Amino acid sequence: MVDLQAQYQQIKSEIDTAIAEVLESAAFIGGAQVKQFAQELAAYLGIKHVIPCANGTDALQIVLMAYNFPKGSEIIVPSFNYVAAVEVIALMGLVPVFVEVEPNYFCLDTAQIEALITPKTVAILPVHLFGQGADLEQVMQIASRHQLVVIEDTAQSIGAKFTFSDGTAQPLGGIGHVGTTSFFPSKNLGCMGDGGAIFTNDDALATQMQMIANHGQKQKYTYQIVGINSRLDTIQAAILRVKLKYLTAYTAARQKAADFYDEHLSNVPNVQIPARRTGSTHVFHQYTLLLENKTVRDRVKATLAEVGVPSMSYYPSPLHLQQAYSYLGYEKGSLPLSESFCERVLALPMHTELTEEQQAYIVEQLKLALKS
Repeated sequence: MVDLQAQYQQIKSEIDTAIAEVLESAAFIGGAQVKQFAQELAAYLGIKHVIPCANGTDALQIVLMAYNFPKGSEIIVPSFNYVAAVEVIALMGLVPVFVEVEPNYFCLDTAQIEALITPKTVAILPVHLFGQGADLEQVMQIASRHQLVVIEDTAQSIGAKFTFSDGTAQPLGGIGHVGTTSFFPSKNLGCMGDGGAIFTNDDALATQMQMIANHGQKQKYTYQIVGINSRLDTIQAAILRVKLKYLTAYTAARQKAADFYDEHLSNVPNVQIPARRTGSTHVFHQYTLLLENKTVRDRVKATLAEVGVPSMSYYPSPLHLQQAYSYLGYEKGSLPLSESFCERVLALPMHTELTEEQQAYIVEQLKLALKS
């Protein structure tokens, strides 16, 4: 699904040099590369503040700690999603309110948000799934009408932009009040361990979150608020500085691979290729198909595995039906589209080192598997 070894070999000398420099300096925590990476990523994205932290889940927790919402407050979040956003909401004593997804784009359905808003609602948490943004124009309008906070999860979509109806384009993570991301190795911008970051254009909020990530201190041994210990290691920052230089090329490679898949799969019966939001950027963290039903999906997945083609179901079960969140009272049928997607999605290999020869084989085997 992801060929990190091949990617490393392409930039091996730069990565090895960056790591060696950190080893020579022995500044393993809080080294200069951490601040440099934050500044360079902020400049790349056009977002004022980037606050590095230990991972993408911590990034979400730090944001919720900074807002200090009252216990029992509700946050609207998609159920067709990875668990991180929802588990942090629950851990903070808040209530995840699950919203259905759009039929075409895998992101939260803005048409269903307002019906879920109650006096306890404090935030909307759009997850920009698989590499493109939710409909942030609608999200921001709804949030403004109801005085809600918008927290963008850009873990799968770093570098993508959303284009508004007036033609202006802005980077994901810099449109809402705050954004988060992950640098997990398989991400579009991934380190060689764990890492994450928070984005905001709000000076006061940035200061607050920086303090929270550093034990609640602005000055050493002076603890102004309750914080946590969440740091991006210097070695990981050094690696990310190298990879950031290639992010535009990596994005182009993913888009080229997606174009190949589109061209060869768009007319295959009972296969729905990923829809792209008009005018906005899709950076293809995943290339996710929708197949006819679960039986077909599972059969195709198993058949592909037999011929050496990996595939994955992101995600095989919606969060509202997971045992951990059964206390919220959702039942099967509560969010039918999310439930259907979980039974039908199949992601094909998508990474920066894919060749057309590899993709041609993947497409050929997929077509054969669909006929089997």
